[in-house]
Amino acid sequence: MNTPASKPSSVTNNQSTTEKVYLALAIDDDGRLCKDIPESACNHQPKHFLTHVTSLTLSKLADSFVDPKLVLSWLLTQFGNSTTTIGFLVPIRESGALLPQLFFSEWTRTRAQRKWVWVVGAVVQGMAAFAMVLCVLFLPKQVAGFGILICLLVLAVARSFCSVSYKDVLGKTLSKATRGTATGIASSIASFGIIAFALLLGLNLIQLSTNSILVLLGIAGGFWIVSAITFTQLNEENGSTEGGKNGAENLIKLITKSFLNKQFLLFVLTRGFLTATALAPPFMILLVKQTSDLTGSSSGIDFLESSVTSFGAEQLGLLMLASALASLLSSFLWGRFADCSSRKVLLLAAFLSALTLGLTWLIAMFFPTVLLLWYSLPILLFCLMVAYQGVRLGRTTHLVDMATENTRAAYTAVSNSTIGILLMFGSAFGLLAQLIGVTGVLLVFALMCLFAAAMAVYLDEVQC
Repeated sequence: MNTPASKPSSVTNNQSTTEKVYLALAIDDDGRLCKDIPESACNHQPKHFLTHVTSLTLSKLADSFVDPKLVLSWLLTQFGNSTTTIGFLVPIRESGALLPQLFFSEWTRTRAQRKWVWVVGAVVQGMAAFAMVLCVLFLPKQVAGFGILICLLVLAVARSFCSVSYKDVLGKTLSKATRGTATGIASSIASFGIIAFALLLGLNLIQLSTNSILVLLGIAGGFWIVSAITFTQLNEENGSTEGGKNGAENLIKLITKSFLNKQFLLFVLTRGFLTATALAPPFMILLVKQTSDLTGSSSGIDFLESSVTSFGAEQLGLLMLASALASLLSSFLWGRFADCSSRKVLLLAAFLSALTLGLTWLIAMFFPTVLLLWYSLPILLFCLMVAYQGVRLGRTTHLVDMATENTRAAYTAVSNSTIGILLMFGSAFGLLAQLIGVTGVLLVFALMCLFAAAMAVYLDEVQC
């Protein structure tokens, strides 16, 4: 039922604190609070709004505390795991969250109440984070690395269930007028939380060690469990369960039809080469660790010793701060730019990525001790993460605007599946690092971004 209401009946008299907060944050200019949802759901809007904000904030914070690009890469680097093991982190996390969606999306539609799919996914993610702690505590360091990879795979697959189910739950429990506000507030709170935590690490107010990372993983697990419990408080009405089937059945047909479109093919090639922006951060961390091991005892530079120490202590905080600030400061600008020209966003992000990775390679080859300055890696990572945010927003906007109503679902499924497969093969960069070194892999990543820019040149201006 799409009849708007001026106010939910439950907030007209004797407003609770929850209702007052909801009205302050979510009311729109014309005062309507219930749009495109059943009349029966209107009275639950204040509770639903804060439930979504709370659950999303906790899950986003947990995601950052188990970030494979930074936290897990740092942990495995301290354990002395090989480049092969570390190289698996991002591919497992990204492909594990993408590929299963193709198989589970239609199955999720057979569930009358999809909030339970999200709840189970969140609980499993929490248990996987707890299992990582157990791996570190009870397994030898080298074996613990493989255990963490297995836990990360379980976590990624569970995340795919959450991703598939969330949009349906959001659409059934929150009015269209407040959905973006709820998710935006959650993202902002999480970003500020990550920045605050990163500052504590960066200023050495929290002593970083393996034990403190274990506490961080434990907190992440707890956040996921609490977010799941919170999510159960949603009053979701039963939805249609018709039409649920395995999306993989039509995969070959979808792929063939989609790739006949030249623009879609160019888009997938561009997005495929730009996976370098997600794969590179663990190798950048590993590069600094290797450089500190090789030059720390003989450089003769006065500040080198403290710089090496900071890599083991506050450096992770600085890296988390750089990543969070890059997201907070650049996402809005990239989004506005993408609304004007998503092609130019992809092109600019590709060039910025290539420049950052190329500069990292040049420094590593000719001025390696510069990498050990406390600010070098955070600045390089900040630039790469700004580009990464451009890639994320540019590719999403371009795909949506390029496709028609009839092709959008197919293009999304095929694009995500293709990138998921490519990311699985991305684990081979860890093996490649054994042959050509970490610096060589970073050069390959820089060249991939240049190729992405070359592909983006030929993309259409789909916003015109």
